[in-house]
Amino acid sequence: MIVRRRLSAVLAGALLLAALAGCSKVPGIYVYEKAGSTQQGGAVAFDPKTYVDGIWASKIVPTVQQKAVEVTTVAAAIDKDPDAAGKQYGVRSGTGSPYAYMVKGTGTVTKIDTDAPTGPMTVQVPAAAGGKPVTLTIATGPVIAGTALRDAVGIQFGDFTNQIDYAKVANAINDRVKTEVIAKTEVKSLTGKKVTFAGAFSSLTPGTIFLVPTELRAAA
Repeated sequence: MIVRRRLSAVLAGALLLAALAGCSKVPGIYVYEKAGSTQQGGAVAFDPKTYVDGIWASKIVPTVQQKAVEVTTVAAAIDKDPDAAGKQYGVRSGTGSPYAYMVKGTGTVTKIDTDAPTGPMTVQVPAAAGGKPVTLTIATGPVIAGTALRDAVGIQFGDFTNQIDYAKVANAINDRVKTEVIAKTEVKSLTGKKVTFAGAFSSLTPGTIFLVPTELRAAA
């Protein structure tokens, strides 16, 4: 009797585990899988390109469009009190990280350094009422680096399994900037012309704005 009861308990446990294993296919019972993941040999592999493709038009670009502040306003605030400016206009990816800012504006292109890997485009933005003009640099590639856009739009480390995936997302966003913004702009033809821009920068060096753009076009 005791042996039979033990066998019955074992069989019941096995049946329960089998039932639970099949629950991922049953409506109302879900298995969590992060966006941009694919199954490879039974393990979940994160695909940063797929992840960014899924949020570029729905989150990244709209967030910058909606929350970007005039660059003259942000620059004046940073010049006056960097910490207060960060708290008012910036976003931090973590304690001790530099603030990332979303800005927009219109200015005149005074120089494009095609010899530098980042292709820095210098833009002079006229002063707002009672303020100062602002000179900023916009990255036009082919190298676009940093985490400014990722951090500014609020993509958090806690959304990912590890630091490597989090870093790959920043790189994938920068790659998307090259194909969706820079490649669709006649960059070399813009010297001396007015441009409208929007994007993000990190306050790594005081007084310096090096923008990663989500928008860059000749002003109407």
